[in-house]
Amino acid sequence: MNYRDSRPYLLTLMVLLLGACAGADVRPIVDMKGVNEGRYEKDLAECQNYAKEAGGMGGTAAKGAGAGAVVGGLLGLVTGGNRTDIVQAAGAGAVIGGAGGAYKGNESQEAIVKKCLVGRGYKVLN
Repeated sequence: MNYRDSRPYLLTLMVLLLGACAGADVRPIVDMKGVNEGRYEKDLAECQNYAKEAGGMGGTAAKGAGAGAVVGGLLGLVTGGNRTDIVQAAGAGAVIGGAGGAYKGNESQEAIVKKCLVGRGYKVLN
């Protein structure tokens, strides 16, 4: 597979990974009745930093891309594809696996922010 053939896969993976970066920067819906907004913003920023420290999104995206490439390549091989078909199947698998891994990492970061806020006494609604 030459560079020209791989561009759609690389572009798709890049867009998905960049879109998934919002996990730690999530702003959950919180019942603000009786809440000091200044204090909430400080707590939210601290919780978001904890989620960023935990990372996860990049690592899970990379693992997902690797696993997807292997599965895609094996499928291309099993179906009797030629070398180009196998490489394209591996590329497609990498994109799909990377996107799935990024989504899981993103979800994990969002969960950290929400749990942190709940632990500080906020009523997180979503």
